[in-house]
Amino acid sequence: MAEETAPEIGFTDFQKVDVRVGTISHVEDFPEARRPAYKLWVDFGPLGTRKTSAQVTVHYTKDTLLGRQVAAVMNFPAKQIAKFRSEILVLGFPDENGEVVLIAPDRPVPNGGRLY
Repeated sequence: MAEETAPEIGFTDFQKVDVRVGTISHVEDFPEARRPAYKLWVDFGPLGTRKTSAQVTVHYTKDTLLGRQVAAVMNFPAKQIAKFRSEILVLGFPDENGEVVLIAPDRPVPNGGRLY
């Protein structure tokens, strides 16, 4: 059965979601997480560094994440995950097994740039 898309929204609704690009500047293991995950610190240039947890251990190692640009939602409320406060949502698509494949620009762009 085909998956349905979300309901139609207006452009002003899209503008409410603040998606920015940043570079992963620090990565740590997150053993307290329920599912395997890393703690990520993402540098958004003039917007500062924000942290998050990400369940991306299947396709990425700490070394392959460090220095990688990613897209993230900046304006969700912070969320407590175990003893770690997640401030952003890093974006990705599911692979054929439902594991996260991160979204990134296809060439370097300035950190903090907004999706449009």
